[in-house]
Amino acid sequence: MLRVLVVDSSRERAADVCAALALAGHQVVAALSSALDLSDQVLATKPDVIFIQADSPSRDTLEHLATMNRDCPRPVLLFSQDTDSEMIRRAVKAGVSSYVVDSVTPERLDSLVEVAIAQFEEFQHLRAELDDANRKLSERILVDRAKGLLMKARGLDEDAAYHALRKLAMERGRKLAEVARDVIDMASLLL
Repeated sequence: MLRVLVVDSSRERAADVCAALALAGHQVVAALSSALDLSDQVLATKPDVIFIQADSPSRDTLEHLATMNRDCPRPVLLFSQDTDSEMIRRAVKAGVSSYVVDSVTPERLDSLVEVAIAQFEEFQHLRAELDDANRKLSERILVDRAKGLLMKARGLDEDAAYHALRKLAMERGRKLAEVARDVIDMASLLL
């Protein structure tokens, strides 16, 4: 059973979606008429999936969705009648996991949810890998700068400068990048 947050300006359509979700065995944790306080509602209700239904997603809806995706990401299914490829791109960029051009039917509900969750999980995995790669690159740049400073100040070759940094990190029980940052900071004070 999934916890679902529904966003739809049409009460009738929202009621139909909530009924279809209940029949599929899911729990609707909230039904909103707009995405105005989407992030707050997501934090309060902690849904597993978000359903948004709109004839055409407004710029405000996409902005609130982007904010929510940054602060507390969740799989988002957006059902719309808008087939404009630029709108679809903006929606995906804002955090939509699955953009469905049509209305939801109970028969398609579970498969659409599974696709959205799979897309969301893959995107989160890629985001984590990118963040890790960026962190490692930043650390590598720090270590290289610190090595350069040691090479210049103490007349060491690159290998000796690296080993000096590594030895200092081990002696202090700190990460190599942290010690490199300290060396850079101290050098900026002394120069």
